[in-house]
Amino acid sequence: MSELLFKTADTPLKKLQLPFANIFSSIAGPTQTFNAWTSLEKIVFRFFFIFLLLLVLPIDWKIFRQLFNINWSRLHFHELFDLSKYQVQFIAEQHLPKWGIGAFANWGIAAVTAVAGTVAWTRLDPHTKEYAVLYYWLRVVVRYRLAFVLITYGFIKLFPLQMPYPSLSNLLTNYGDFFPWKIYFQTVGIAPKYQSFLGFVEVLSAFLLFNRKTVTFGVGLIFGFIGNVAVVNGLYDIGELVTSTFIVLLASFLFVNDIPRLYRLLINELPTRANKLVPDFTDPHLKKLRLFGRSAFLLFTVLFAYRALDSYANDPYKIPKTPGLTGAYGYYNVKEFVLNNDTIPYSKTDSSRWQDVVFEKWSTMTVKSNKPVKIDFSSGEIAAEKDIDRNYELAGHAGRHYFYYEADTLHQSLSLQNKNIHHRAEKMSLHYSRPNDSTIVLNGINEDSDSLHVVLVRINKKYLMLEGRRKPVKI
Repeated sequence: MSELLFKTADTPLKKLQLPFANIFSSIAGPTQTFNAWTSLEKIVFRFFFIFLLLLVLPIDWKIFRQLFNINWSRLHFHELFDLSKYQVQFIAEQHLPKWGIGAFANWGIAAVTAVAGTVAWTRLDPHTKEYAVLYYWLRVVVRYRLAFVLITYGFIKLFPLQMPYPSLSNLLTNYGDFFPWKIYFQTVGIAPKYQSFLGFVEVLSAFLLFNRKTVTFGVGLIFGFIGNVAVVNGLYDIGELVTSTFIVLLASFLFVNDIPRLYRLLINELPTRANKLVPDFTDPHLKKLRLFGRSAFLLFTVLFAYRALDSYANDPYKIPKTPGLTGAYGYYNVKEFVLNNDTIPYSKTDSSRWQDVVFEKWSTMTVKSNKPVKIDFSSGEIAAEKDIDRNYELAGHAGRHYFYYEADTLHQSLSLQNKNIHHRAEKMSLHYSRPNDSTIVLNGINEDSDSLHVVLVRINKKYLMLEGRRKPVKI
């Protein structure tokens, strides 16, 4: 089987059967030789060669369907983001749990396939003494695959898109109503510059992996940062556990190559060779291959960075883009609440009585009441075109009802619909009047066709995290 792969120290060139093998095997140069591997080393390598290639190569037809469905004339960065983190799906992703060991079912299938492939490879190829060249090319594939996914995660943090600044409604939601992952996102999102720094670290790691001579430093940054992210995904139930663990897996594979030489250098304090294989790119085909790989990576980086920056500047994908009712932004006390001509006093237990209302800067109005909320368990990560489908602000917590609204300023009317996917049938048609700058009066019918009369009075609430800042935070 090795004769059909690449030339190694004990595989004469004349035995090669495939025309491309000469090109790839020439990376070692004509004078380099390598020590024989142990049987265990060869078996472990064969397993990980098959296992990792199954995970990193685009062998799944679904990724090509996703690629061909992209509208390149209206490219959104999120489409490139989805491609970068795509992994083989023997079982469709929507049929797997987001949390727990079941989320790694596709890895399990890949591992079983790799075991079978390793057994067959060992029987068919009992004489090859080492796979130094093949190991080099596997590291190249893993490096590039890892760099691509780090670039995308890095830029959506560098331009704070992944974890937006908390909305006013989120700030007024009880801590206990948040899922753990939403608390984590709010904690990071409240410090945009820190989030940008985290993104810079990921982008830097990607470029360090892109350069063969700095891979060790890139892997070190990944362990220090992405390793923590993987733990956070597991403990906070963020829903990206497989992707973050995938990054750590690839980084660990790259680091294994460095362990013996780092131990020899740092512990034994002995002279150490930088690399076992020094690549030789004198072959013109290898030069073209390297130029193509570098160009593809840099082109992807520039394109993704541009689209991510454009989204941040003009249309952050997690925040609704339609502006809210002019001058309405704020937190309101429900001074009067009349339902079917029956005045209901303030109550924290009455399911029909509104307790307070928030108008966001965009076209979202939220209502605090004791009416149960069926929680949206998604991560809010989708890049939806319509504002009503942008669910990040309500995903992962209860306590408030989120309504998307369309305002007719000529007739002073609001058409509202619940944004929660589980409560989309709830609609309200309300007319509004504004006796003064701090009061909004609503009249109309709710989702049950009951008449409503609501008087809202703005509360001039101070937020400690905003007080004392040198300049206001941009949402």
